[in-house]
Amino acid sequence: MSLYSISDAQLAFGHVALLDHADFSLEAGERVGLIGRNGAGKSSLLKIVAGLAAPDDGLVTRQSELTTVYVPQEPEFDLDASVFDVVASGLTDARALLDEYDAVAHALADTPEGAQHDTLLARMNALQSALDMRDAWNWRTRVATTLAQIGLDGDARAGDLSGGMKKRVALARALVVQPDVLLLDEPTNHLDFDGIRWLEELLVTLRTGLLFITHDRAFLDRVATRIVELDRGRLLSYPGNFSAYQTRKAQQLEVEKIEQEKFDKLLAQEEVWIRKGVEARRTRSVGRIARLVEMRNERAERRNVQGNVRLDVGQGEKSGKIVAELTDVTKRYGARTIVDRFTATVMRGDKIGLVGPNGAGKTTLLKLMLGELQPDEGRVRIGTNIQVAYFDQMRAQLDLDKSLADTISPGSEWVEVNGVKKHVMSYLGDFLFAPERARSPVRSLSGGERNRLLLARLFARPANVLVLDEPTNDLDIPTLELLEELLADYDGTVLLVSHDRAFLDNVVTSVFAAEGGGLWREYVGGFSDWQIQRERSERIAEEAARQTAKEAPKDDAPKESAAGRNAQRTVKLSFKEQRELEALPGRIAELENEQKTIGAQLEDGSIFAKDAKEGARLSERHAAIEEELLVALERWEELEAKRK
Repeated sequence: MSLYSISDAQLAFGHVALLDHADFSLEAGERVGLIGRNGAGKSSLLKIVAGLAAPDDGLVTRQSELTTVYVPQEPEFDLDASVFDVVASGLTDARALLDEYDAVAHALADTPEGAQHDTLLARMNALQSALDMRDAWNWRTRVATTLAQIGLDGDARAGDLSGGMKKRVALARALVVQPDVLLLDEPTNHLDFDGIRWLEELLVTLRTGLLFITHDRAFLDRVATRIVELDRGRLLSYPGNFSAYQTRKAQQLEVEKIEQEKFDKLLAQEEVWIRKGVEARRTRSVGRIARLVEMRNERAERRNVQGNVRLDVGQGEKSGKIVAELTDVTKRYGARTIVDRFTATVMRGDKIGLVGPNGAGKTTLLKLMLGELQPDEGRVRIGTNIQVAYFDQMRAQLDLDKSLADTISPGSEWVEVNGVKKHVMSYLGDFLFAPERARSPVRSLSGGERNRLLLARLFARPANVLVLDEPTNDLDIPTLELLEELLADYDGTVLLVSHDRAFLDNVVTSVFAAEGGGLWREYVGGFSDWQIQRERSERIAEEAARQTAKEAPKDDAPKESAAGRNAQRTVKLSFKEQRELEALPGRIAELENEQKTIGAQLEDGSIFAKDAKEGARLSERHAAIEEELLVALERWEELEAKRK
C-alpha cells in the first residue's frame, strides 16, 4: 500500500487548472523529484501532500499514523534561539505529550481510588502508548544525535548562521521527527557545492519517502529514483533519474505531436464535409455529426504545451581583445584576505565561471574584474569599449512598484534588439508574460517570474560583457536549457557565478576557483573538469607528502612529536586580543542591524525610483556588510577557540 495517494485531484486558481483530474502516489523509500514550469502548481501540490492545503476535488488516501514533515523554500524559526532549541522545536508534539504524562502522573499520585483515579490511569496508559510509538522518552538524545549527524553546534545562535547553515538547521528540525514522508521545496537554495554534495549524500541514505521540488538537474540525477512532471494539470510519472526522464519525455512529445496532427487533419476533413451542399445534407449520418461535435469539444479542451521563452541578447559593439587583466591582485576586508595575489587575463569571448563556497568572495572578484572595486595591492587593467549588462541575484535592479512594461522600456512602447524594433507587449510575450500582465506591478510576480523579467531587461540592452550572478535561481528547467543555448552561442564575454553544476558545465570554458585563504586558481573547462583536476592535484599532493614523510630521517621524529605537543598547548589571549573579543559581539550586532535596515529599504524597491544613486549605494553597502560580517564572525570564532 502507498504511503500517500491522491486520485482524480482538481485544483484551480481563477481559470487556470493547476491539477486537472491528476493522480499521484508515493511509496515507502521512494525519492520523487517533482518538476514543471514556473507557476504550474508544484508548491501547491507539495502543500496538499503536507496537509497544509486541500484540492478542490479528488480522493486523498494516507496510511494511518503517517508522519509528514514539510520544509519550505525559506524556513522560519526563532533567530535568537540556540540551534539545539530550534531543532528540538520539531518535537513539539512529543514534548507536549511528555509534559502531559508528567502532569497526569503527579495528579494520579494525589488522587484517591475511584472514578477520577480510573480516568487518570486510562489517560496515563494512552499517553504511555503514544510516547512509546513516537520514541519521545529520549527526545534530547534524538536531538543531539541529529545535530551530530548533520554537523551542527547545538549551542550556536541560529541568527548567527549563514544561509547554508540555516538550511541545515531546518533539515535537522525535520529529520529529528523521523518522518515517514519528507517534503522539500527547493532544498539546494543557499547551499554551495559542498553543501549540495552533503545534502545528496544525506538524502540517498534515508529510508523515508521523499518528495522534493528542484530545478537542479545534477541533484535530480543523483537523488531521484522517479521523476514526476506537473504538465498542463496532469501528473506524469517517469521511473529513473532526470537523464532517463529527458529521453522518455522527448519520445512522448514526438508521439503526442504526431497524434495531434492526425487528429487536427481528421477534424479539418469533417468540418469540410459538414459544410458541403444540399447533396451532402441528404446523406448525413447522425452518428458522424455527433462525432464531429465531440471532436470539436475535445479540440477546445486541449491544453497545448506551454510555449518556451524566446531569448535573443542585444549584441553591443565588439570590445577590445582584452576585457580585463589582473596582475598580482590582492583584496582584504579587515584581517581577512579575499583575493591573494591573483593573476589572470579575461579575453573577448571567454566564458568564465566563478566557483567556491558561500562567502569565498566571488562577487568581490567580479567587481575587481569589472573595475568597480579597487585592489589593495596589484593592478587591474580594464579593456576598451566595454559594455556591461549585469544580472543581480539580489534583484535590486527591479522597482517593485513599476509595471513590467515600464521596467523593460521606460517611456516607450518599443524595444530594439540587434537592430530589430519590437513592441514591448510582443517582447514580454517572448518571456511568457501575457499582454494583460504587462501593466501589472513587479511585486505581483513570483521569484521565477522576476528572474525571467530580469533576463528580459538584461537582454534588451546592447552589451558585449554579460555578468550573471546566480541567474539560475527559481528558473524552470526549459528556461535554463534555453539560457544555456543562448550563452553558448553568444559572441561576447560571459562572467558567471552559479551553484548549478550542469549549467556551469554547459556554458563556461574556464573556471576561477576559490581554494581557501584568498587563493584563486584558473582551470580550463567546466565544473566537472575543475573537480577532476582538483582531485588529481590533491592526490598528487598527498602522494608527495607521504613520500616526503617516508624519506625523512628517523632522527627528526622526536622533534616532530615535540613540535606536535607544543602545537596542542592552549595559547592565551593577549590583552589586545581580549579587548577585541569583547568588542566583536557588539560590532556583529551593529552590522546585522544595519544590514536588516538596508535590506528593508531594498525590498521595498521604491528607493530606486526616488534616488537611483542612493539605491545603488545601498546595494553595494549591503554586499560589503555581508563580507564584513563574515570577517567578524570568523575572527570571533578564531579568538573563542584560542581562549578555550
